[in-house]
Amino acid sequence: MTRELATGEVPGAFDDASAGYDLLVGLNPGYHRALRRSARALRLPAAGARVLDLGCGTGASTAALLSVAPDADIVAVDASAGMLARARAKPWPRNVSFVHSRAEDLAEAGVEGPFDAVFAAYLVRNLPDPDPTLRAVRGLLRPGGRVVVHEYSVADSPVRAAIWTAVCWSVVIPSGWLVTRDRSLYTYLWRSVLRFDGVGALRDRLRRNGFNGVRSETATGWQRGIVHTFVGCAGEGTTDGGS
Repeated sequence: MTRELATGEVPGAFDDASAGYDLLVGLNPGYHRALRRSARALRLPAAGARVLDLGCGTGASTAALLSVAPDADIVAVDASAGMLARARAKPWPRNVSFVHSRAEDLAEAGVEGPFDAVFAAYLVRNLPDPDPTLRAVRGLLRPGGRVVVHEYSVADSPVRAAIWTAVCWSVVIPSGWLVTRDRSLYTYLWRSVLRFDGVGALRDRLRRNGFNGVRSETATGWQRGIVHTFVGCAGEGTTDGGS
């Protein structure tokens, strides 16, 4: 029986899985396309923006940001030393820098605002308590700056939750075991998504932590109704909307 990871153990589990992580996500149809779609929701100018990539992993989200804003000043942060080492080993332009820090400890790591935008891909679900971190993110944004949370959310749909479970146990967990000989991170992924906020609850979480104009949309392909883009604005925003 696979031991269940505690939330505080997740960065260490990502350290252990980092060597095979890019291979595994590369096998996921639409993974990088969905990240680029979420990055476009930040509406970044091609140059002149300062962007925080919070939970950058091995750099897939960083690459997505560069695809839409190649000259933006990007500060990429991750709590896993192993994942960050993989990211740093890749070729990056000078406008990208990396910082090893938990999302909860940005000030201690010297990460200071203001930022024009914050991108958080597959991060919020893994935080021990998302609310303080979301409030801190709100404080790092310029007035009118945007946050985009790119995240799994299936709690509102039993059908999507069932599809997620089927994909995990037929593809994700077996593939993770083949690459790492350890199922714990991938069974944690499966369970954490099932337990996480529904789409409406995550929109409400963003609102109560100071974001306006909150809206969301879902990914395409097999990830429809499973992976979502959540957008919020620091300061006055547009009318709230749904998926």
